[in-house]
Amino acid sequence: MAHRISDGRQGEAATVAVSPGLRLFGQPVWLVVPALLLLVAVMAVPLALIVLRSFNEPEWGMQNYVWFFGSAVNLTVLQRTFAISAWVTLVCILCAYPYAYAMTLVGPKLRLLLILCVLVPFWVSGVVRTLAWVILLQDSGVINTALRAAGLGSVKLIRTQTGVVIGMAHVLMPFMILPLYSVMKGIDLRLLQAARSLGAKPWKAFIDVYLPLSLPGVFAGGIIVFILSLGFYITPALLGGPRSTMLSTLVQNQVLSLLNWGRGGAMGVILLVSTFILLALAAPLMRQRYKRAARN
Repeated sequence: MAHRISDGRQGEAATVAVSPGLRLFGQPVWLVVPALLLLVAVMAVPLALIVLRSFNEPEWGMQNYVWFFGSAVNLTVLQRTFAISAWVTLVCILCAYPYAYAMTLVGPKLRLLLILCVLVPFWVSGVVRTLAWVILLQDSGVINTALRAAGLGSVKLIRTQTGVVIGMAHVLMPFMILPLYSVMKGIDLRLLQAARSLGAKPWKAFIDVYLPLSLPGVFAGGIIVFILSLGFYITPALLGGPRSTMLSTLVQNQVLSLLNWGRGGAMGVILLVSTFILLALAAPLMRQRYKRAARN
């Protein structure tokens, strides 16, 4: 197969025959091969070993999965894991949306400062941030001290599911803000002005025009935050209690404390499959809602 190559200096074209093999190697797709090999080595191979161990330890069979689904405690922890992840995602959306929207309205200097505030948490260890929340949320911490000084009394925050949601939402907030901002900065704000010039009130123009256009950022950030929340271990362990235990804690107990790789691997596989099923069910719904909103 031949390709026509133009020489700008001489103003003439030459036809060069290029074999399919050479043309394939010239494509940019080959640049991703090193990354793919790295992902296979550090993710696919260990994941395959975990799946294999869930079936062959201590012996071949489904006994590890039968044990998991036969325990009411395991099912409760699995349900709680998804519930906490959903609450964290909701809190991140409610807090990140106005922040990302403000980033599109301010000037360049203030926008740079806001972006810096989002990136700073990435430079601090997650353990340090969680320990800071332990100081803030404990019974004698800053928050309860301020509430007692205001005459509102103290609130139990540490060792509760509420404390876990607060700590996880703080850690994952940048993963919601950045996708939202990447979508919002491409929305023409003159559309809001056009809607208001046609008689729409500010809130009506925002809901009918701006919000549907920003939904891809909401969906992208929500999926990222939800998936990352499912595997959290440090924050629930430091801020939570027995009634806020997540599945990652049970996996840690089975693998590191009891050295039962079969049951720990089964828990990991169940969490992974449950996540894929949930995303497969949610993706068409989100796509349909976005298309409907875009048409409106």
